Amino acid sequence: MWLKPEEVLLKNALKLWVTDKSNAYFILQRRRRQGDSGGKLSVSENSVYNEQSHQFCANLSSGKDGETKLGSIIRSPGLLVGALDAVLDSNARVAPFRILHQMPGSQVYWVIACGATMEEIHPHWEWLEQNLLHTLAVFDNKDDVINFVHGKIKGLIAEETRSKLAEQEEDPEKFREALVKFETRFNFPDLEKLVTNYSCCCWKGRVPRQGWIYLSINHLCFYSFLLGKEVKLVIPWADVKKLERTSNTLITEIIRITTPSKERDFSMFLNIDETFRLMELLADVTIRRLLDNEAFELDPSLQEPTQITKKDLEARIQTEYFRACFRLPRVEKLDKIVSCFLWTPYSQCHTAGKLYTSKNYICFASKEEGNCNVIIPLQEVVTVEKMEDTSLLPNPIIVAVKSKRVFQFTEIENREHLVEQLSKQLQHLRGENPRGLESSGIEMVSADALGCTKALCTGSTVLDSLVDSSNIKKEPRHSLNSEALMALFHLTETEGTDATLGMDEVKKRLWYDHFVEYGRSVSMFRTEKIRKLVAMGIPECLRGELWLLFSDAVTDLATHPDYYAHLVDESMGKCCMATEEIERDLHRSLPEHPAFQSDTGIAALRRVLTAYAYRNPKIGYCQSMNILTSVLLLYAKEEEAFWLLVAVCERMLPDYFNRRVIGAQVDQAIFEEFIKENIPELAEHMTALSGLASISLSWFLTLFLSIIPLESALNVVDCFFYDGIKVIFQVGLAILDANTQQLCRCQDDGQALIILSRFLDHITNTESPLLQISQQPISSDDKEPIQQMEISDLIRDSYEKFGDIHVGQIEQMRCRHRIRVLQNLEDTTKENVLRVVAPDVSFTIEELGELYDLFKREHLLSCYWGGNGSTALHHDPSLPYLEQYRISSFQFGSLFSLLSPWTWGAHTSDLAQRAFRLLDENADSLIDFKELVICLDLMYYGDFSENLRLLYRLHVPPACSNEDTSSFSPLRTTFISSIQLDYFDKSNTEAIDHQHQLKKMLEDLVKSKEATKDLPLMNQREFIQFCKSLYSMFREDPEENNLYQAIATVTTLLLQIGEVGQRLHSSSSLSELPSSEKSEMLTPTGGTDAVFEEDIHCNNPLSQPGVDDWNVSFEQILASLLTEQCLVNFFEKPVTIKSKLLHAEANQYQQRMNLTIH
Repeated sequence: MWLKPEEVLLKNALKLWVTDKSNAYFILQRRRRQGDSGGKLSVSENSVYNEQSHQFCANLSSGKDGETKLGSIIRSPGLLVGALDAVLDSNARVAPFRILHQMPGSQVYWVIACGATMEEIHPHWEWLEQNLLHTLAVFDNKDDVINFVHGKIKGLIAEETRSKLAEQEEDPEKFREALVKFETRFNFPDLEKLVTNYSCCCWKGRVPRQGWIYLSINHLCFYSFLLGKEVKLVIPWADVKKLERTSNTLITEIIRITTPSKERDFSMFLNIDETFRLMELLADVTIRRLLDNEAFELDPSLQEPTQITKKDLEARIQTEYFRACFRLPRVEKLDKIVSCFLWTPYSQCHTAGKLYTSKNYICFASKEEGNCNVIIPLQEVVTVEKMEDTSLLPNPIIVAVKSKRVFQFTEIENREHLVEQLSKQLQHLRGENPRGLESSGIEMVSADALGCTKALCTGSTVLDSLVDSSNIKKEPRHSLNSEALMALFHLTETEGTDATLGMDEVKKRLWYDHFVEYGRSVSMFRTEKIRKLVAMGIPECLRGELWLLFSDAVTDLATHPDYYAHLVDESMGKCCMATEEIERDLHRSLPEHPAFQSDTGIAALRRVLTAYAYRNPKIGYCQSMNILTSVLLLYAKEEEAFWLLVAVCERMLPDYFNRRVIGAQVDQAIFEEFIKENIPELAEHMTALSGLASISLSWFLTLFLSIIPLESALNVVDCFFYDGIKVIFQVGLAILDANTQQLCRCQDDGQALIILSRFLDHITNTESPLLQISQQPISSDDKEPIQQMEISDLIRDSYEKFGDIHVGQIEQMRCRHRIRVLQNLEDTTKENVLRVVAPDVSFTIEELGELYDLFKREHLLSCYWGGNGSTALHHDPSLPYLEQYRISSFQFGSLFSLLSPWTWGAHTSDLAQRAFRLLDENADSLIDFKELVICLDLMYYGDFSENLRLLYRLHVPPACSNEDTSSFSPLRTTFISSIQLDYFDKSNTEAIDHQHQLKKMLEDLVKSKEATKDLPLMNQREFIQFCKSLYSMFREDPEENNLYQAIATVTTLLLQIGEVGQRLHSSSSLSELPSSEKSEMLTPTGGTDAVFEEDIHCNNPLSQPGVDDWNVSFEQILASLLTEQCLVNFFEKPVTIKSKLLHAEANQYQQRMNLTIH
């Protein structure tokens, strides 16, 4: 294959490579020991050779026969090459054939191609001979030859890359053509991968412009060329705040993209549904990857954005629906969707639907939603077999499960392949294949099966101790509750028990009858009938069991015995922030229930919460988890409650339980959209009810536990475990619908809160055998009697009125609203950062806002094209607002060149690096926004003394390192002599009065002495760099000549002052100097003598080992510059940052693209 040209020294490789073919410009070489037969040895020869090579290296490393082996290496280079190739890791091994580009007479060569065999490399050699060799003869300049060859090779590599990308698409030729146009028109770096493109119109006001829209992994781009006018638009997905389908007066179907600066409308798509869905998904994927590190780490499929294709995105849409529909772990990836029929014995017919398969599950969903669903964990499957094909049962297969039930699927296309695939997966699970160990055992729980990577766990010590078989056999140190707390602490009515218990018995009999017909395991038939039974309320004795079955937590429990017990042993007694929060909330968890008024309940709650926080530190512990866990403990054993908590936190309520509760905020935004669709009269009035969102948010976080009476909330939780999050949406809408008229009459949030609180407090469950626990009433002046609402009626109304909400709709809305929620959080971060920084700088809020946008964009550009490794770590949403975004030295240099008023040619990058070192006080190679802005504020709004102080600090340690000054030795530069000549060549009329200068110096020293004590002295090398920086700053200034003369004068004076100090340092005392020199130095007044004496003795290099003898202080430089008014004027003239901001906004992208490409 072709390689990007890379320099090699052939001289050092003569013994490793043998030349097969060569000409004036190219060499074909093979690695030693590669035979003429394509570089391959026979199987027997290769095995013997490898064995000898490994033995040779083993002997060499152990020191056996060292001299003999060393001699054999020298005499037999082929043996050395073979030994290296045999023992090197496969990633480090060198391809046995290569092609080099050479220039006659040069010792430098470039590798341009490599291959594993002669057959693979030979076509490349032929192409070079036929297409390049004769062309190169026309060039006269060697550099032109090199540039031409390298350009051709890079072009071939780009074409190969396009071909590989195109092969993954449905229409490779069409995609290859689009890819070439995309690269040509927008000139992005290679890392900016195109996903797909569509023909469309972009609207500017009422004028449409026909063109092409390109969707890449980081940007949405539009290109149009009509009537000689070219239009280009580039919109980063990270800037998209809103993505919606709408209409205008001319077009009914428009995709509107809203960014912080403007709105863009696109229309005339051939398939607007597909385009909009892909836009939504790309924007969601990119924004989560860049702005939501917490959730992003849990989704491995997003880790490699350059591998994303249109096909992958379409598969991802199906996988997300599959996981949400059946509430499966995040790691489950959809393998196949097959249309089929399922025999349903309860109705004695075949039900049409689709069969879904993944690594650990077989699922079925009927074509009619809710008619019949089946979830079959492969862990429960005994066999998967083909049945005899008949006219009545075409292409049937049967799946037998451990509960002695058989599922019969018919009319399956390509059933042989499906049966073979499922059989292999079963073998893996049973351990017949070694790789199957990944699907069972403790490591799977912590890493894969439950949606959190190993990095989320506290460390390898946790997993190692859990995986260790010796540990698993140990008896746990902590005793666990073997019964649900409700069995130990009965909380039932003392009066009227016959009626309530009788109703509970009726429900129990209905459920037992249902089990007989539909099954009593995870793989039961889930139909409309079971939904109605759940809505009535699950009997007390079956609640825990059914929660485990509906959530499939029972599978995790069965496949990971002893995991929880040993996790408790590992976690208990270890102190962290999570455990402190847990201890604080233990006694706030259902305090009215007797189970949590005892040590038994409190201890169990402590163990479950601590174990989960230890298992998943990314979530750790969040408020409301204590309420949920306490209810789980009432109806499930302690270990069962733990796995139920895992299912809820990691599967059923994704992203709810983290620091920013993003999942709950996203669902809250969806809830508001449902209100607009289903209760429009309330939505119109919601502008006066901004507090409604904060009220309903707690409904989602707590699943109505502690919001409505416990006996009623349990029925909602029953429905939640069966139907998922849609139940919370339905019940919330039903509550608002029942109170719409009263809420529309409210004038403020307080009235709305009272109305909803009174209603929620009086939701009853007369069929529950539990003791009715009184709630604290909300005081109100309203004397009207409060009507009670039966929970069963509320749930029935929610299904009847709002039951058309389905999982696919929620998932699609989550994708869209997650964009808005994350962008709103980013806006909040920005507002808080500006609020913190504004008091310390002179920039306006508008200027600070623009600077922050540039700062953040610089970070994002590095994420786009600078690699996602360490750059992604520079953004951490869990940190305080000011520290969430930080930039590296490279990023700072880019911003410095765009924003700093002190920019001049190649010297700018050196100054930027010094400024970065100065700002990076904690030496972590990162700075935050405040540090950048304070530096710029000094440059733009600092007075003469502050500007000079900053410039001085940029030329002394720690800002100026030894590497910066090593090449500027005073012995190798003419800088000093040229300055002195410029000064002494002046006429007498231009001579400067030294007496006057030193007086001015004294006055300034008195003022600034205390403020500059911390500044080190500047040696001669640093001083030369300082003067060069000043010279560079004056270029193209209107007063350039006057400034040059002034700085020459000041520099000469400072050089003389430094020389005086150097002489004093070399003498044991001042009296040892010749009297003529003393009189020359000490001619000024006694005050000036005192100043110089203080500078020389207090800052004497004798007390600073390693500093050059020649030096000057900041006070001396400041006082000298103050004597030249034009220099003072230059530093004090007002400079506005507005023009720089406009220039940076227009050129930041192009600058980064140029840096990345070159």
